[in-house]
Amino acid sequence: MLQMRPGCECCDRDLPPDSTAARICSFECTFCSDCAAQRLAGICPNCGGELLPRPRRSAAKLEKYPASTTRVFKPEGCAAAP
Repeated sequence: MLQMRPGCECCDRDLPPDSTAARICSFECTFCSDCAAQRLAGICPNCGGELLPRPRRSAAKLEKYPASTTRVFKPEGCAAAP
């Protein structure tokens, strides 16, 4: 099950579970659509994987399966993967 991390790893923008702006890789590294497109060119800086829209979880399912509250933020910013 997806963790649904609450924020962008680059800019710390809030990304609630119903956000259409969240992008993830296959390891669930999470970025906002702006950072994913403009800073990272659609490539995860951690693993080199493709960043795609994160699926949304319905409110009913969030009650039983809540989103993560653990933020991953890199204050040094993000650099595109080589």
